[in-house]
Amino acid sequence: MASKADQYYKHMTETPVSRLIISLGIPTTVSMLITNIYNMADTYFVGTLGESQQAATGILFTLQAIIQAISFMLGHGSGIFVSKALADKDTDAASRYVSSAFYTGIAAGSVLTVLGLLFLNPFMRLLGSTDTILPFAKDYGLWVLLSCPFMVGSLVLNNNLRYEGKALYAMFGLTTGGILNIFGDYVFIHQCHLGVFGAGMATAISQIISFIILLIMFERMAQSKIRLRYMSRTADTYLSICKIGFPSLIRQGLTSFSTGLLNNLTKPFGDAAIAAMSVVNRYSMFVMCIGLGIGQGFQPLASFNYQSGHFKRVKKGLLFTSAVGFGLVAVLASLGFIFAEQIVYLFQKSPDVIAIGVPALRYASVGTLFMPLSIPVNMLYQSIRKAGISSFLALLRSGMFLIPLLLIGSYVLGLTGIQLAQPITDVLCGLVSIPFMLHFLYKTPNKKIDLAE
Repeated sequence: MASKADQYYKHMTETPVSRLIISLGIPTTVSMLITNIYNMADTYFVGTLGESQQAATGILFTLQAIIQAISFMLGHGSGIFVSKALADKDTDAASRYVSSAFYTGIAAGSVLTVLGLLFLNPFMRLLGSTDTILPFAKDYGLWVLLSCPFMVGSLVLNNNLRYEGKALYAMFGLTTGGILNIFGDYVFIHQCHLGVFGAGMATAISQIISFIILLIMFERMAQSKIRLRYMSRTADTYLSICKIGFPSLIRQGLTSFSTGLLNNLTKPFGDAAIAAMSVVNRYSMFVMCIGLGIGQGFQPLASFNYQSGHFKRVKKGLLFTSAVGFGLVAVLASLGFIFAEQIVYLFQKSPDVIAIGVPALRYASVGTLFMPLSIPVNMLYQSIRKAGISSFLALLRSGMFLIPLLLIGSYVLGLTGIQLAQPITDVLCGLVSIPFMLHFLYKTPNKKIDLAE
């Protein structure tokens, strides 16, 4: 009987590309969908309390992006090496990478918790809080910071399960936490009348439960193991994880910085403007996650097959991911453009918020159409360990394009410039990504053996 490693190798290299991506991508899409639904549930339930309360969720979106930046760097960086090790049938190496990333993540999350709580007031102001938003941001931020180690640990576990081809089990952990968060929002806000403090409490509880479930799933289903004895004693392991995960750090880290910058630039236009942009950002993330969640199934395929030399399968996966992503994004972007007023009204009924949010959502919907060009290409180069190219592409979206556009746009066009900055960034990133996609498709040789293509 073939070993588990042999069976996994055959599964990853012989399963038809479209079927493999869908089987790996759908559970991740569901996870991302539930995660974004509970983010939007926070926005909805807190929005019933008022503009300043809802704006606080936008402020904390920046903090969550910081946490995700650390998590994705460690999770993607280790996961790609885990996939490489499993392609080489070396489970000890896989265990070394995942254990090193997991315990590093818990430690980093704990440091962020302590520093964030010690400097909670200035930290919330740095993220863009006004005097009226600050009390609510502190209430929510307290719980987000307390749950930080569990959030980092969950995302490291989730990504490594995906790279081991166990996306279904990763989905179960995240979706359970997401559903509990939605239920907790309803109970703590509307039944217990705890307001924004209750919304933050629901988030913390759900993250802890999600972490426990994912840890159990990993122990039972993963080929690699998380043990203290597997933690690497050499700096090379950690440097390798950070190098390959660096594009994720750039992507999410600059997202947190640019979101904080957006909040600060929007301050002069009032709490209604911050609340409106919070709603637009939540919907845009929803579109991106649903439209490109299937691409999460492409990453383990790309990493494993590139390592084993099945380059043609990687090419097919890239094209399939981009095509499916565009189809889904086009549908959701159209709904966002046509029903912009109804969508914003669902989250916040204030006329001022609607007046600002509707044009911003329509601009954003146009920009999302270009994401299926840029994001899969970035996923590709990171998964095949081309960290330099992937880091450059990650830097474009939230750094080289978005930050200058926010600064120049707000100065020249005021609030309209802020509303247009992200959509223009998405268009530019999509166009710049085309040559990188074509280079890989035409310059990379095909596999010496084409199995079940």
